[in-house]
Amino acid sequence: MAEAYIVDALRTPTGRRKGSLANVHPADLGAFVLKTLVGRNAVPADDIEDVIFGCLDAIGPQAGNIARSCWLAAGLPMHVPGVTIDRQCGSSQQAVHFAAQAVMSGTNDVIIAGGVQNMTMIPIMSAAFAGKPLGISDPYSGSKGWTERFGTAEVSQFNGAELMCEKWGLSRHDLETFALESHNRGRKAIAEGRFDREVVPFNGLTMDETTRETSLEQMAKLETLRPGGKITAGVASQISDGASAVLIANDKAVKKYGLKPRARIHHISVYADDPVMMLSAPIPATRYALKKAGMKMSDIDLVEINEAFAPVPLSWLKEMDYPHAQTNVNGGAIALGHPLGATGTKLMTTLLHELERTGKRYGLQTMCEGGGVANVTIIERL
Repeated sequence: MAEAYIVDALRTPTGRRKGSLANVHPADLGAFVLKTLVGRNAVPADDIEDVIFGCLDAIGPQAGNIARSCWLAAGLPMHVPGVTIDRQCGSSQQAVHFAAQAVMSGTNDVIIAGGVQNMTMIPIMSAAFAGKPLGISDPYSGSKGWTERFGTAEVSQFNGAELMCEKWGLSRHDLETFALESHNRGRKAIAEGRFDREVVPFNGLTMDETTRETSLEQMAKLETLRPGGKITAGVASQISDGASAVLIANDKAVKKYGLKPRARIHHISVYADDPVMMLSAPIPATRYALKKAGMKMSDIDLVEINEAFAPVPLSWLKEMDYPHAQTNVNGGAIALGHPLGATGTKLMTTLLHELERTGKRYGLQTMCEGGGVANVTIIERL
């Protein structure tokens, strides 16, 4: 079987809610990363065989197969297809998996995987509640099978985050200490230019605009999202806007176009857990991936785990007994934003560049996803 290589990876700066990218049409956000990626690599645009993009809340400007819209908005060849997938927050990580599977099997030789999201323009969960005018309150009510299995338990990220705090004994102070470190790492990474090679300036924005100067004292003043809870906006990923893309090729394409692969996709898998707790799947998914790959956590040099809420990485760190010093070393979504459909390849881009910067070999990426699912990708720097 052929190998799947990462040839290039880039992203827009992450715009904060109502910030510099708020009024950019999602098709133009995605078009920018596609046009830039094609323009700086040796594969002719005519030879790209598919564009696989992640995007959630695919309504309004994000509807109608946004992957295809982004490619066409970039002025790129009309015969190249595109497909939009939704594995919730892991959508563009899954796009990488689908692209890898295609090039490894020989079905395709070169594919662009990526994602786009304008959360300012289309608020989170818009699709879930789009049926309200039709009398449909949410995605689960009215399903006999769902109710028989899960009752009427609240299915939301907020409830899941609170349940994780209870299960892993996490205090509000634990969450806020972690969140503060995310901001500190994010600001340091930007100041040291660690993102300069992966971020392509766009729409007047040259770098992520999401990190904050904060303190434990300031975060302690924030109201919890529910009475008696521990979750506040300060320990949650930031609503943000952005796009990212990765060029995936196999051995045949590498040879044909004279490409220089930057990493090899060593392992891809997906696993699931409790859909009510929702956010805990990265733990069993990581164990599953390591077993399938014949690896141990000690083989992994760097980890990117999406900071949807602070309980997600904190519980993972506890269960995996892995050093925080090697996890989200440049900050995570609490500081750097979580543009939903774009985050998977955003994290992949950051992981690749950090492996290159530090000279490390293996990186692991995982993230929680709606429905209690988690993707895991292990890449090897070349």
